[in-house]
Amino acid sequence: MSLVDISLAPSADKAAIQLHASDNVAIARVPLPEGQLVSVGGIEVACRTAVPMGHKVCLKPIAAGEAIRRYGQVIGRARVAIQPGDHVHVHNVAFEELHFDYEFPTGEIALHTAPANPRTFLGYKRDDGRVGTRNYIAVVAASNCAAHTAELIAQSYSREILPGNVDGIVAFPHGEGCGHSIGPDTEQLQRTLIGVLDHPNVSSAIILGLGCEVNQITHYLGPNAPRTPDHLVGMTLQDSGGTTGTIEAARKAIGTFIEMAAAEKRVEVPASHIALGLNCGGSDSFSGITANPALGFCCDLLAAQAAAAILAETTECFGAEHLLVKRARNRAVAEKMLEMIANYKKYLVRFGGSFDDNPSPGNKEGGLTNILEKSLGAAAKAGTTPLMDVIDYAERITTAGFNFMNTPGYDPVSLTSASPPAAAAPSASPPSRSSRWPPTPAPTNACSTTWTSTPAALPTAKPPSKTSAARSSKWSSASLPASARKPKSSAIRSSCRGGSVR
Repeated sequence: MSLVDISLAPSADKAAIQLHASDNVAIARVPLPEGQLVSVGGIEVACRTAVPMGHKVCLKPIAAGEAIRRYGQVIGRARVAIQPGDHVHVHNVAFEELHFDYEFPTGEIALHTAPANPRTFLGYKRDDGRVGTRNYIAVVAASNCAAHTAELIAQSYSREILPGNVDGIVAFPHGEGCGHSIGPDTEQLQRTLIGVLDHPNVSSAIILGLGCEVNQITHYLGPNAPRTPDHLVGMTLQDSGGTTGTIEAARKAIGTFIEMAAAEKRVEVPASHIALGLNCGGSDSFSGITANPALGFCCDLLAAQAAAAILAETTECFGAEHLLVKRARNRAVAEKMLEMIANYKKYLVRFGGSFDDNPSPGNKEGGLTNILEKSLGAAAKAGTTPLMDVIDYAERITTAGFNFMNTPGYDPVSLTSASPPAAAAPSASPPSRSSRWPPTPAPTNACSTTWTSTPAALPTAKPPSKTSAARSSKWSSASLPASARKPKSSAIRSSCRGGSVR
């Protein structure tokens, strides 16, 4: 059966959108044929060529070398003279690394405080006061050597019916931790795994090792344990009788964990426990004027409740960092934001890369010409409230309101950073219930379209450098869907500064 095109040519005043009065381009709302009239801001032009939906059409004469503006900001310079009605994109726009005259804050903005009558949600209150919206039992591999067995343990529950308050038995495999260099890489790995073990959406957990790897399970037990011994067990394949013996030992421990989790009940808690993580996936030209601002509005609502919202993806703040610096709570926060950008740039230069490697073919097909344009739209996810804090990868959020976390733009790695308790709450493009978590973070400077069903691994401490695939913003506010009744390795979709949302 063939599809019937029932779309009509738009009227001139509805053909395109000018986002700021100073913009010399407008965004095509629909595909514009050659000759289509465009009328915005008192300017009327006729398209000299066809302009795809979401792409830019020139409104005013732009001389070669002159700045091209969208959102009232510079997104590049004209390679050649561009006439009104021309299609404006990679063929006639040159990328230029901008140097800003930053507007640093001169004072100190007060921290957010919870309202007298806060909004609430139902969650699982943990012993330390944090709150989860899920109740999983996690089997976390200490290294790639134990990853397959961790998955087998979770899969062994595939046909079992779990109690009502137990959302699943979840495997957390990855590709690190065996012959690992001691230093920043292992520290970041351990910080991330501790975040999973101590995640508010995890009722209890097993840390599983082979026995001889660099990332020993003893780091997570005893005085270093992120939670009490009744909620955390460690074991190795070498001490538990190999794969078969380890599965049996793990199932015995999990049997006790299931009983404990089944007895846990949801209670009403303030919305200040929520932390919402923000990540893009499949961005096009409309992301910055539709989904991203909608998420920004959501983040502003959360800040008013003294909850947290976390903007990530350092690579996709490049070109918009001056706007974030201007919003910083104080000078120190602003300087830390710029330090993250500068360190990432140094890393890219070492490999001959550029921030502009980021936009994928899919991003460009959707109308995004370069990283400057992409970042300006991506930053809209953070709303309008002050930037309260800047933290490194997988560190715990301790400050209410808008936070920034230093992560790459590659979705699996960026979303993995959201696993630590009180880090972030990824709720866009969630993995399938049968997929493994977290997926492989191949070194890139952009995002993948999904984070499902790929071999799992964890990122190195150094940021990635090259481009991967496309992405777009598809985030939702806090919700509490029904619990799943089968094991899954993609369980942790959210985390909180003191609670969790999906």
